[in-house]
Amino acid sequence: MHKYLVVSDTHGRDQNFYDVLDIEEPLNGIIHCGDFEGSEGKFALAANCPVYFVAGNNDFFSDLNRELEFELDGHTFFVTHGHHYYVSMDYESIRSEGIARGADVIIFGHSHKPVAKKIDDVYLFNPGSLSYPRQEGRRPSYLVLFIDDDGQINHEIKYL
Repeated sequence: MHKYLVVSDTHGRDQNFYDVLDIEEPLNGIIHCGDFEGSEGKFALAANCPVYFVAGNNDFFSDLNRELEFELDGHTFFVTHGHHYYVSMDYESIRSEGIARGADVIIFGHSHKPVAKKIDDVYLFNPGSLSYPRQEGRRPSYLVLFIDDDGQINHEIKYL
């Protein structure tokens, strides 16, 4: 079983990220969907595993890619912040883009609201925000993905 931490929209308020690391380690990887606002280097150094980081719409001076595509445990991932795909309106644009890229796991941030959906064998995940949550209850949120040896995906949205 592999365990991946998925976070987004930390916006320079870093302590919640470090708290989540303490809670969830050991990890096989960390995916951050952008809007670090300068913390990406510190987060990469704190991680004891591979990191998959993309830039968000507030990462003005970041050298990070806007989008990543990669394979993990038999799945094709498409990771982006989401603002170019209007994820605050609906998920059809980002879902179509992910499918066009051959992804079966699409991960994004930007809306600050957690999402975990499976539509026609394609997973859509948004961990919400660790710093400025916008969903009902406004608790900082993140997502943990579990992928077993047979490639089966399980997930859990968690709150601080």
